[in-house]
Amino acid sequence: MGEYVEKRDTCGTICLKYLLFIFNFFFWLAGVVVMAVGIWTLAEKSDYISLLSSSIYAATACILVVAGAVVMLTGILGCCATFKERKNLLQWYFALLLFIFLLEILAGILAYIYYQQLSKDLKTNLRVTMIEKYREPGYEKITKAVDKLQQEFHCCGSNNSLDWTDSKWVKGPMSGGRVVPDSCCKTKVTGCGKRDHPSNIYKVEGGCITKLEGFIMTHLKIIGAVGIGIACVQIFGMIFTCCLYRNLKEDTPY
Repeated sequence: MGEYVEKRDTCGTICLKYLLFIFNFFFWLAGVVVMAVGIWTLAEKSDYISLLSSSIYAATACILVVAGAVVMLTGILGCCATFKERKNLLQWYFALLLFIFLLEILAGILAYIYYQQLSKDLKTNLRVTMIEKYREPGYEKITKAVDKLQQEFHCCGSNNSLDWTDSKWVKGPMSGGRVVPDSCCKTKVTGCGKRDHPSNIYKVEGGCITKLEGFIMTHLKIIGAVGIGIACVQIFGMIFTCCLYRNLKEDTPY
């Protein structure tokens, strides 16, 4: 009977080891995805971040980058801990899983909070940013972001093209007689912003605020879903780790 119990425990331990190894392989791949989403947000969409008054959007992306990097390292540690059957490594592995779990839940919560605040943030700040900082000294990054926003989303102004009539730049001599930036034009050429006819600029397509809001909201959903989704998967990893830890023989070296 004693031999049977020992054999049964050994088989259970082997099954747990392979389950945990498979989990760690997919967990490592998930880390790559999480890190990629965070880096893409910071690198590819960094111009739009400069148009937001709140830093929550950028902070959420940074958390995903950190979490993704730690996930990849944890996946490697998990494989080592599983096959070496070292309880001390399993303890570190479990602690890292818990840390990443909390990080990703935090990223998901931040994404949800900013999702609720986004509309108010844009309505309060985007128009002011455009009319007061566009083409002004020291605000080159915002100028680049506004031009990119209007060209990519085929829009002009925050609410509509008339917003530019209050712009410091349009009222000043540096505009060269333009009534809107050249980035409002359907075919962008130097000086095209002098003519604001609907055939020339994005006048009837609507303002940029609703399009930027829709874009960021979609991206926040992706960030939140990735963070919370992978955090939920990690629960299985923690359960497997606890089971393997308990199944290891008491004389397993620490």
